[in-house]
Amino acid sequence: MSVPFVHAPDLRSGVAEKLSALITRIIAPNPGPFTYTGSGTYLIEGADETVVIDPGPDDEGHINLLAEYAPKPIKTVLITHTHTDHSGGARRLLAKTGATSFGFGPHPSPPDQAAPALDEGADFGFAPDRLLKDGEELSIEGLNLSAVHTPGHISNHLCFHLGEENALFTGDHMMGWATTVVAPPDGNMADYMKSLDLLLGRNDAIYYPTHGAPITEPRAFVEAVKAHRLGRDQSVLAALQSGPKTIPNIVDEVYVGLSAPLKMAAGLNVLAHLQMHEAEGRVQRGSDGVFQLASRA
Repeated sequence: MSVPFVHAPDLRSGVAEKLSALITRIIAPNPGPFTYTGSGTYLIEGADETVVIDPGPDDEGHINLLAEYAPKPIKTVLITHTHTDHSGGARRLLAKTGATSFGFGPHPSPPDQAAPALDEGADFGFAPDRLLKDGEELSIEGLNLSAVHTPGHISNHLCFHLGEENALFTGDHMMGWATTVVAPPDGNMADYMKSLDLLLGRNDAIYYPTHGAPITEPRAFVEAVKAHRLGRDQSVLAALQSGPKTIPNIVDEVYVGLSAPLKMAAGLNVLAHLQMHEAEGRVQRGSDGVFQLASRA
């Protein structure tokens, strides 16, 4: 099953686009191989305040635009996870507005152990003012907002549900233009697969990812992403059928024709698959970084 990606390369940064009665999006000027056209920051209008989801990178111009176009004072800032293209601008926005930040927690690993940076990397300096748990509702007049814990891309990843529109803001857990990278040790493939199943158990009407256009048929999209990921998983295991291999060997076999700049990300995904099977006893890792099927597999 192919993933019905939503390609929208013409999305422009610096434009306040009204997506619904309550939601405005402004895209930051940080396009790249893993951020697509840039980080989309969402402004949600409540009764007497504006809620910001993912202020994006630490870009003064972008933060000024958020304050300018917010329909009401910004009092709440929600962070899906601690990558700088999502949370990097939080400190500047909080200082400018006096708002309170909410998130699952600080970055899960120290700098010397974190996953390799792809575009803008880990945000080690951010910690939310208030922690949110899975299913926790926020007390904001005029809005029914709640947190949905979706570990996988990173362990502190949250999605946010807006009850008034049955909309889910999916951060990097679900992106319309590409599948997300699961990069150990911050990311975990087993958790990611469970989080896909969590979404399949919901009935959200629309997804708003931080990167790319809205996903208007969420269930079909998640089903396709899950099928794609399971297929990739089988390909990784099949690559080991002919004998032990390194991660670059597996990438070359599984991701045929992949451009060089994307091979590191593919290698991280492969590592996440291998670690999942290693934990379940299907794969063994040698001290030389070579992986093979476990003798009992």
